[in-house]
Amino acid sequence: MSEPKIKGPASYFPSIEKTYGRPIAEWKALIRAALPAKHMELVAMLKTEHGMGHGHANALVALTLAETDG
Repeated sequence: MSEPKIKGPASYFPSIEKTYGRPIAEWKALIRAALPAKHMELVAMLKTEHGMGHGHANALVALTLAETDG
């Protein structure tokens, strides 16, 4: 049996770690440190300050905010 396919924002995480060279925990901490910024402000920060693509930035922000609010 193969492992279940990862869905949702977490499906981006292996690529994010490989592409940008930082573990997901560091990205989440960076996002939390920028709170209470809005979702798209956080996405823009990751894109402009860290050169992250929109999909990767959006996935990280979405999951981090969901964990923070939930």
